Amino acid sequence: MKEMAADVLVVGGGLGGVAAALAALRAGRTVVLTEEYDWLGGQLTSQAVPPDEHTWVEQFGVTASYRALRDGIRDYYRRYYPLTDAARRWTHLNPGAGGVSRLCHEPAVAKAVLEAMLQPYRGSGRLTVLQPWKATAAETDGDRVTAVTGRHREGGETTITARYVLDATETGELLPLTGTEYVTGFESQDDTGEPSAPATAQPGNMQAVSVCFAVDHVDGDHTIDRPDAYGFWRAYTPPFWGGPLLSWRSPHPRTLEISERSFTPNPDDDPLRVLADQRVNPGDANLWTFRRIAARNLFTPGAYASDITLVNWPMIDYFESPVIDVPDAAEHLSRARELSMSVLYWLQTEAPRPDGGTGFPGLRLRGDVTGTGGVGWGLAQAPYVRESRRILADYTVVEQDLSHAVRGDKGSVNYPDSVGVGMYRIDLHPSTGGDTYIDVPSSPFQIPLGALLPRRVENLLPAAKNLGTTHITNGCYRLHPVEWNIGEAAGALAAYCLNETDRGGRVTPRAVRADPALLAAFQSRLTNDGVELAWPDVAAY
Repeated sequence: MKEMAADVLVVGGGLGGVAAALAALRAGRTVVLTEEYDWLGGQLTSQAVPPDEHTWVEQFGVTASYRALRDGIRDYYRRYYPLTDAARRWTHLNPGAGGVSRLCHEPAVAKAVLEAMLQPYRGSGRLTVLQPWKATAAETDGDRVTAVTGRHREGGETTITARYVLDATETGELLPLTGTEYVTGFESQDDTGEPSAPATAQPGNMQAVSVCFAVDHVDGDHTIDRPDAYGFWRAYTPPFWGGPLLSWRSPHPRTLEISERSFTPNPDDDPLRVLADQRVNPGDANLWTFRRIAARNLFTPGAYASDITLVNWPMIDYFESPVIDVPDAAEHLSRARELSMSVLYWLQTEAPRPDGGTGFPGLRLRGDVTGTGGVGWGLAQAPYVRESRRILADYTVVEQDLSHAVRGDKGSVNYPDSVGVGMYRIDLHPSTGGDTYIDVPSSPFQIPLGALLPRRVENLLPAAKNLGTTHITNGCYRLHPVEWNIGEAAGALAAYCLNETDRGGRVTPRAVRADPALLAAFQSRLTNDGVELAWPDVAAY
């Protein structure tokens, strides 16, 4: 067994993990960063989900380093892609012109930019990346984590010791391994006081997972073999769906009325005129353009034979069972993949077309776009996990802190220990407990330091979706820029505590929150690094 040591260990190389590593490295610390899948970037890359962002993202409301990531993606396209002159001049270039985001793009581009952001620290020797690597065990001494052991996918174990351990995994994998107290699913109203919470806790009631995939539409018949589970999913009819799951009809997330979406591959639209603003329109009326990641008309003629769109649509949500803290998680993840393949087969063979026919055999699975071309199923490398284990924190963000229905024009609760900001609607997909969508307005909110502090464990910090939120508030804390900010704050906090301790005092994360002078100094460091701690006067949506 190999042994390694660093100041900070970041387990999980998603957006929160990369941001955490960068923050600790900027502060002069050594870091080991691990990642289970082939690509760093989590929901933006290996899960293949274009960024879900708020309406003001081009102006404010994200950290400087997240903005550098976005700028880097656009610069990559301008440098290496055959854009039209008009697209190249577009200040807020949206390569996919998707309706969900102002920056829909191919996941490999984000992966390349993230790697470039980390490369100087790899070159200096202060960053070591273990990949593909999964944590399997942890050692503790009282209320401290002393080491984490994991295994490389090709074999061989490594034990890593670190003064601070950050859990940036998609499911909060380190929490049970380290004995850190946590919660899953839907908390009770007695626990949280949330008006929308159930009377009794439902720990197994979690949001659906989705296995996304990319397709284009070209000449020829690209129909896949009929999946073994196709008969099951073709007949599957959730009670709140208004008909079969495999259909253009489904509940509208915001109204719950049964609505029908359109599907028009390669429309002759002008991508320069697409306005992606979820405050105005969720953007999902035409599923082809909803999460389109390459708009062929933004590239020189002939460069792209077709648009490329990312399928993260209602019918691929798998809510038959949670995949956390269940003995058959692997089986359910396999079934989620089978559902996605069944959706693709339905699209190719039976989906109603506007001309009255059925099936789009020209749909071609683009596993090369998601990094799985020729390997496995051709779907995204990793499942899109919306809801993680969550620490029992010193402070838990609850519905009444930020729900517009509760707060009204007062805006969200002001946290004196703010370490960042975020904004998204409270957006919950159908869940394993049989619940339909919850998609309601929220107020632009802050990220409280108290939500990053486990109640007992001293040197483990959450750096992704596993901070102190609830089933409800996770619905707006789980999105790309918020996860990045959470990770950046956690990495900066670990580095700040180490730097202050090395100067002669014993400074802990809990002490930073409790001591006004330490808190002010830490918040000043965050501000200097480009982390916004409060919102200007903007409205909820």
